[in-house]
Amino acid sequence: MKKGLIAMSVVMAASLLSACDNSDKSAQGGSDASTIRVGATGLSFPGAFKKDGKLTGFDVEVTEAIAKDLNYKIEWVTSDFSGLMGQLEGGKLDTVANVVAITPARQAKYNFSIPYSYYGSQIVTNKSNADINTLDDLRGKTIAGVLGSNHLVNLKKAFGDNGVTIRTYESRDGAMNDAINNRVQGYVNSGPILLAEINQKGLPLKFVGQPLVIESVGFPFHKDEKGDKLRAAFDKEVDAMRKDGRLKAISEKYFGEDITAQPSH
Repeated sequence: MKKGLIAMSVVMAASLLSACDNSDKSAQGGSDASTIRVGATGLSFPGAFKKDGKLTGFDVEVTEAIAKDLNYKIEWVTSDFSGLMGQLEGGKLDTVANVVAITPARQAKYNFSIPYSYYGSQIVTNKSNADINTLDDLRGKTIAGVLGSNHLVNLKKAFGDNGVTIRTYESRDGAMNDAINNRVQGYVNSGPILLAEINQKGLPLKFVGQPLVIESVGFPFHKDEKGDKLRAAFDKEVDAMRKDGRLKAISEKYFGEDITAQPSH
């Protein structure tokens, strides 16, 4: 009887130690079995796009580097941008890695990581539009933007309620194609992204004026215990990647420039 009790005690003690070990790993940033669901459009060159059927890009590579260091596995979920933000709000995603600007409206819903990149909202137009060179030249014109994008908010702030007509699209491709074919007179998006697309595809587009605003980009997390743990872990990794040069290197790989350093102006 005593031998049976001793054996049972040993088994229970081993189980408790194992449970404590797993709990410690989880608190440090995830165990071997930990999986996080991360959203990306898969259409957002050069941040999150598909190449040979595989999701890649600046935001994707940064996220995968962070997850690897934290011993997390990523389950990527692709959708249009507004759909991703809807899934995040509905608790179906842990975060979104797709140029999510840190804004007061979004901060009311989510806790953001420290910024991992910086973008300016800019407008492009077809090169053939010789009469469109400044932001004032766009007044009364139609400008395209992606549904759910904060660039549309910046556009409204810059031009007011009746300064321009805004046409929304579910994806960048539709907005970009209409700007290329002059079905709209402008298209608003992040400056570095527009420049990368123009250079990569040789698009007949030119920039109009200066950036509407410079914004910080981060990872949004839920305001709960799991979200707080993820955010703290991501913060440490973003900071480490900035210090050791990996963040800059990934940026230069996809953009040809460093968009991870906070602008001085």
